[in-house]
Amino acid sequence: MNDLNNILLEGNLTRDPEGKTLNTGVFLCSFPVASNRFYKQNDVFEKETSFFDVEAWAKLGQRCADNLKKGRGVRVVGRLKQERWTDPDGKTKSKVKVVAEHVEFKPEYKRDGQHEGTTATPVVVQNIDDSFTDDIPF
Repeated sequence: MNDLNNILLEGNLTRDPEGKTLNTGVFLCSFPVASNRFYKQNDVFEKETSFFDVEAWAKLGQRCADNLKKGRGVRVVGRLKQERWTDPDGKTKSKVKVVAEHVEFKPEYKRDGQHEGTTATPVVVQNIDDSFTDDIPF
């Protein structure tokens, strides 16, 4: 039985996504998301920004690579994954990433505030292929 490991993340891409096809033939798209939190401390509003690395695999990754760009807003549902390695000096390192299982693209806006396209509804991209997790090498 798996333990609970879910995350819901909303924010904006801080740079364009990077997509590549691995030696196994599976497509991987990586993109960073900045998420803001606002709070009040001593009658002053504060802003806290956190940065997260997101991975989207297979068909979901391809759709993200095709549709996302720096500044675009996203809502990501997924899980956390910790990678561990030993650096050349023998020190153990680790990093936590978000593995996307569902991605919603927020509407894009022109500079004058007008919505691009015919509808203000976000494009929802999610994994609909049940074999999705079978292709992931981890």
